[in-house]
Amino acid sequence: MKKRIGAILLVGMFVSMFLLNVGAVTVRADGEELITAPHGVLMEASTGTILYEKDMDTRVKPASITKIMTLILIFDELEKGNLHMEDEVVTSSYAKSMGGSQVFLEEGEKQTVETMIKCIVIASGNDASVAMAEHIAGSEAEFVSRMNERAKSLGMKNTHFEDCCGLTESDNHYTSAHDVALMSRELVTKYPKILDYSSIWMDTITHVTNKGSSEFGLTNTNKLIRGYDGCVGLKTGSTSVAKYCVSTVAVRNGITLISVVMTAPDYKVRFKDAATMLNLGFGSCSLYVDENKEILPKIAVEGGVKEKLSCAYEGAFRYLDTKGSSFDKIEKKVKKKEGVKAPVKKGDSAGVAEYYLDGKKIGSVEIKFQEGTKKAGYSDYLDKVWKQFWRGKQVG
Repeated sequence: MKKRIGAILLVGMFVSMFLLNVGAVTVRADGEELITAPHGVLMEASTGTILYEKDMDTRVKPASITKIMTLILIFDELEKGNLHMEDEVVTSSYAKSMGGSQVFLEEGEKQTVETMIKCIVIASGNDASVAMAEHIAGSEAEFVSRMNERAKSLGMKNTHFEDCCGLTESDNHYTSAHDVALMSRELVTKYPKILDYSSIWMDTITHVTNKGSSEFGLTNTNKLIRGYDGCVGLKTGSTSVAKYCVSTVAVRNGITLISVVMTAPDYKVRFKDAATMLNLGFGSCSLYVDENKEILPKIAVEGGVKEKLSCAYEGAFRYLDTKGSSFDKIEKKVKKKEGVKAPVKKGDSAGVAEYYLDGKKIGSVEIKFQEGTKKAGYSDYLDKVWKQFWRGKQVG
């Protein structure tokens, strides 16, 4: 009887954990796969560390996951100043003709860039995606060419795009779970503003056309936004060929994870698999961050117009641990260059900060000169002597 009661309590515990979604690491029997879908990957966003993968490099159809790259290009233009959130975008007859997921934009209808972004990331609007592509590049074809160039720059070796929304059934339109994680990471780390939109569960837009004004509701296609603690995005996709896909982003305790599921047999499996991988990540890893914001002493330069130059860390240091290590044991060693001789350019290496855990090097951050100096000439030395002379007279 005691064994029976114990078994019932154990089952009850696991059922409660699942229903409450407390983020426990998934328990597997020997030989049992972590996820059901044939392709998946779990990545920590800030470091790009892959925590789990299943056949992640096989080429598959991306469906509307394609729109992640479309969003990257939109935010690229916003960053460059070529595009602004309040700019108006006009819908063409071609953009209006898109089928599949759409927000039913009419030909000639104007919407702001910000509204179009909402339509793309929340409701997966194909019409909004094409309208933005035409607005930015003049044509969808030119925009897609830029998408492929951007994919190459991110090291997406198993990706080629034929359209900007994923509607095409062309065999030349493909990606992989790994590549989806790469472009998802680029979007959420370089442009975290996207998470303000991708985390919206419901919103409305207003259609203003010759027929009058009407409201249209947007509902997020990513059900994990409501059902998984910490989920803030990112994009779903599904077609009869691609089946069911999702790139999920979730944040807990300062850790951002990207969970990608491709070619799942149904929508329930894609969300279940994505959550399972996220549980694995949040239950097994911790992130050490050194922001490196302290001011470093200036470095002496021999034979320069300037005798000392300022320097700074190139950025923050991040280390992802999955072994339960104590971060108190991390040691930082700063090694600045000595005997530096002019000329020096801004951005030249000024040293390095190395990090060690239990005596083993776990990473480093470059230290860069924040200013430069040319080699001092005769007139420069004469000017220095003259200034020193006048300082002496003023003191005397």
